[in-house]
Amino acid sequence: MLFIYNLLTLIASGIVKIAAIFSTKMKLFVEGRKTVFNTLSQKIQPGDRTIWFHSASLGEYEQGLPVMEKVRELYPNHKIVLTFFSPSGYEIRKNTKAADVVVYLPMDTLMNAKKFMHAVKPEMVFFIKYEFWPNYLNEVRKAGIPAYLISGLFREKQVFFKWYGGFYREALKAFSHFFVQYESSKKLLQDIAFTNVTISGDTRYDRVSEILERDNSLPFVEEFINGKTTVVFGSSWPKDEAMFVDFINSSLDTKFIIAPHTFGHVPALKESITKKTILFTEKEGKNLAEYDVIIINTIGLLSKIYSYADVAYVGGGFGTSGLHNILEPSAFGVPVIIGPNHQKFPEAVALVQMGGCVAVASKQETEDALSSLVHNDDYRWEKGHIAGTFVSMNRGAVNIILNHIANDTRI
Repeated sequence: MLFIYNLLTLIASGIVKIAAIFSTKMKLFVEGRKTVFNTLSQKIQPGDRTIWFHSASLGEYEQGLPVMEKVRELYPNHKIVLTFFSPSGYEIRKNTKAADVVVYLPMDTLMNAKKFMHAVKPEMVFFIKYEFWPNYLNEVRKAGIPAYLISGLFREKQVFFKWYGGFYREALKAFSHFFVQYESSKKLLQDIAFTNVTISGDTRYDRVSEILERDNSLPFVEEFINGKTTVVFGSSWPKDEAMFVDFINSSLDTKFIIAPHTFGHVPALKESITKKTILFTEKEGKNLAEYDVIIINTIGLLSKIYSYADVAYVGGGFGTSGLHNILEPSAFGVPVIIGPNHQKFPEAVALVQMGGCVAVASKQETEDALSSLVHNDDYRWEKGHIAGTFVSMNRGAVNIILNHIANDTRI
């Protein structure tokens, strides 16, 4: 099975290189991996002690960040090596100060895994949520290194739990301990004979709670909203925007901030809005209070912008790319609206059930939900209070993980 897996990985590597000719994202995926080992040799010197964190993309990075920060405090003499699989994580966080070395994870070939482990020589390894690479995990296991899965999420349909999944189950033996989000994940692991499992919850609740303690002020937002009720549309896609643009165009005395997930369609989005609209990159020298809509065509501001929201719409739920982070606005006590495709996101399902989040399935439902939350202060406050309480009551995963790690005498 290992031979077949490695053969398929090599074939996939070739396909990705061809795809890079036609796709900017795939080009980043391929080009970024060409310098990995050179970067490692430059930034990791003989005698350096390292700890390795791996995240698939940006969302997993955010889950792992509070643990990464605490591990740095526990082990200040170690270098933190952070790897990403996806460009959408690496390109945004390649300059993060949370790690000493940030690189793409080379494709999971046997040679790459051996070469990476030789270059990094980690003394502790953390994989985040649900990305598993057999060759890397096998090398970690051979080295006898403490390895942890944090914010783990398992589903019955995954290959580990199929009759033919023995090869992948074997790779899971690399983990010293699994910290999972839910009882269902713990049970699935126990069913395949893994008992080294703790239900810690989701570290994202700790992460988003920390944003309440920082300075979230953005003077340009304060100038723009000018004391008026404000709706923030975060990480929206064109399918999301088709649901709410008409509401914006027909609204009175309300401010709207749109932070699209990507920017290629921003000119068309701006053209579709009849209200007075300005782009973030056009704001200098303008009286922002005169505008009804501002489109944030830059990255890195959304979590702070949520602190100014009275209502938040979080994108991704009308497409297939995946629902974006609903916990950031919820942490600020902001009621959230999402699309129908959210069933794979347990936090969204739970918050909808609790009443802090409104799930909509059509343009009319979206407009009705926005209208109710914008115009009914008591209803909006009640939903927001539930959302804020939901985040607060689910904190604590980081402490559970750190308490366990502190008792591991292997490092």
